[in-house]
Amino acid sequence: MRLQLLSVLSLLQAGVWAAPTATGSTASSTAAAWDFRAGAVTEYPIHSSCNITLRRQLERALDETVELAEHARDHILRWGNESPFFQKYFGTNSSTAMPLGWFSRVAAADRRDMTFRCDDPDKNCATQDNWAGHWRGANATQETVICGASFVKRRWLDSVCGLGYTVSASPLNTFWATDLLHRVLHVPRISEGVVDHFAEDYEGVVELARTEPEKSVIDSDTLQYFAIDVYAFDIAAPGVGCSGNTE
Repeated sequence: MRLQLLSVLSLLQAGVWAAPTATGSTASSTAAAWDFRAGAVTEYPIHSSCNITLRRQLERALDETVELAEHARDHILRWGNESPFFQKYFGTNSSTAMPLGWFSRVAAADRRDMTFRCDDPDKNCATQDNWAGHWRGANATQETVICGASFVKRRWLDSVCGLGYTVSASPLNTFWATDLLHRVLHVPRISEGVVDHFAEDYEGVVELARTEPEKSVIDSDTLQYFAIDVYAFDIAAPGVGCSGNTE
């Protein structure tokens, strides 16, 4: 009788200990079948109208745009709203959440449906003086045209703080990275239709931060100025930067 009881207990124990193995196997199969990243578009799409030379430059330019956005995000994560740059551009009491969100979206959001193209479907490159590119707006809300002038005018991030450049006095679109940051913030896939234009130059964005900081955190130019200013101070000329005349 005792031997039979021991045999039954042994069988029960074997069943109990075997159960997790089956459950674990099922869970592993489910985990292997599901990948939340599957199908994501992780690179900014470039249209076939860009030849190999233009494509190579545009790929580098978009990579630098991501680099600029990533550093802006990382600066905020490091210093929060105690950063003097953050306070200058977004106000002294603003939450970091919205700027962090925009820079994160530029750096890592899914890019499906977006397109950067090098032809001129709306004829703005041909007919508008000094246009170097444009968001297509109602004609194609997820598309951006890069005109030929961009490939002549724009500079790379490794020249920030060189050749007389200052954040406050030089054109905001001096660099590919700031110019394309502006352009991707027009695209609803990235901006969600929230980022807009409330200020137009350095003085304007600084004044906006003082008077209407709730708009600064969704202002396209403010985001660009902040990104290039902290890049200059942290990366290009560490601890020095090239803000220029900030009075």
